[in-house]
Amino acid sequence: MEWLSNLAENPFFEFAIILTLAALLGALGQILKQPLIVMFIALGILVGPDVLDVVQSEENIHLLAEIGIAILLFIVGLKLDLRLIKSTGKIALLTGLGQVIFTSVIGYFIGIGLGFSALHSFYIAVALTFSSTIIIVKLLSDKKEIDSLHGQIAIGFLIVQDIVVILVMIVLSAIGSGGDTTLAQDVFQTVLYSVLLVILTIVSMRYILPGISFYLAKSQELLSLFAIAWAIFLAALSDYIGFSAEVGAFLAGVSLASSPFKDSIGTRLVSLRDFLLLFFFVHLGSTLDLALIGQQIPAAFLFSIFVLIGNPIIVLVIMGRMGYRKRTAFLAGLTVAQISEFSLIFAGLGLQVGHINEEIVGLITLVGLITIALSTYLILYSHQIYSFIHPALSIFEKKDPYRESQKEDEKPEKFDLVILGLGRFGSRIAKSLDFHPEVSYMGVDYNPEVVKEYQSKGKKIVYGDVEDPDIIEVIPYSRVAYIVSTIPNAEQSMALIKTLRSKGYKGKIFLTAMEEKDYQKLEACGADEILQPPKMAAENFYNNFLKNIEEIES
Repeated sequence: MEWLSNLAENPFFEFAIILTLAALLGALGQILKQPLIVMFIALGILVGPDVLDVVQSEENIHLLAEIGIAILLFIVGLKLDLRLIKSTGKIALLTGLGQVIFTSVIGYFIGIGLGFSALHSFYIAVALTFSSTIIIVKLLSDKKEIDSLHGQIAIGFLIVQDIVVILVMIVLSAIGSGGDTTLAQDVFQTVLYSVLLVILTIVSMRYILPGISFYLAKSQELLSLFAIAWAIFLAALSDYIGFSAEVGAFLAGVSLASSPFKDSIGTRLVSLRDFLLLFFFVHLGSTLDLALIGQQIPAAFLFSIFVLIGNPIIVLVIMGRMGYRKRTAFLAGLTVAQISEFSLIFAGLGLQVGHINEEIVGLITLVGLITIALSTYLILYSHQIYSFIHPALSIFEKKDPYRESQKEDEKPEKFDLVILGLGRFGSRIAKSLDFHPEVSYMGVDYNPEVVKEYQSKGKKIVYGDVEDPDIIEVIPYSRVAYIVSTIPNAEQSMALIKTLRSKGYKGKIFLTAMEEKDYQKLEACGADEILQPPKMAAENFYNNFLKNIEEIES
């Protein structure tokens, strides 16, 4: 493959080769039902010096990787909803912390038993504690279990894990930047800079960002650009004062977490995050020494078995003791049977500060490949697995699993219908529904002025644009009987109904057509009702006219 390596000396061809192979491996991963993370790490090894030796522009790839990590942490902060932890009660906190403590302690002693040093064992153990929020949310969403009890609990303790990993990275980055200073100076400097960053985040959140984001939201492209700029700016500032760039990016996301536009920002940046993270995994895989990884296979399998079995068991124990049914505990427990992209970022940071070597990074990466690949199938076929082994799980369940009945009373917020677009037509529909308080509705609109107006009236409305392919993410379609789109664009309406039906939506879909040709298109694509404002207005006039005629004649 020397010719391929020579071709890759041109940066344009180098990136063309990498992206082409990424697409091919991604397609293979889809066939194998594997997350892109697994395929991207494999891609990094494939294009690395031990195989195809395609990677030549290491500095460029490393820069893109750093930006990708910053965007990842920004989105984590953006979607950090502490109310979710509160809504799932103390189970999220206890399960999250319990799993972190159990895995790190037992993992540490396993590392010591295998002959690793105390510091290396610490890094391995901590890396084993983090589960992949991205993968779990994606799999639960695909299975339509994100709103289930076990799904909500899983998301709750994943948020706890995210908070823990951020705290660990803050401490690690502070220690790594210590230089010749004393421990007391390191502690003082860390506390001081932490306070300054938190103050900057709070001030920005309360006094600066709301006005800026509201003004920029008139253009979604400009809003997204500003969000990226803000994330990279705080990441650079954090790196400059001695923390890791990841901490600054995370705080940038937190500062926008209360914005009404956070869902729109998040959904638009997901694709960019996935694209840039490709280069993180390419960079990681290309720096791995296959000879060193080969030496770590026995240890990697042992740690992988521990993660695949030990993590779900501790969740089963904690949730069982708290009164949850074995089925709920088992399904939630399977979501932590892997390590995450954060584990690899954490290992990379340890390598950067000189605490671990490439051998340990290779070991953690191999554990990631094994656990992510296998846990994907465990989650996809969780119900079939439970049906097979549920008799053996009775030891984890109390005789009276009382929590389930209490939790069932705390239903997620439900609506009778969702109105997409609150312009002239949509606002009239909403105004008509306001005369019927027994009917609950949620609105979605792309105009920040409209969003602000309805929210000031106490109405449930979120910011979103039907042109956005990820608009489905802000619609609680699993909990509404009717979805009404007032957008008079036939192509967008056809894409919407196709997406909703592919997601398994069984309710009624009302679409809007302004012209007869659009009516025929929407009728053919399976809309339950097609609203025609001009025709409805004419019929309303006609009915009122007849009524007035009858009154005059009488």
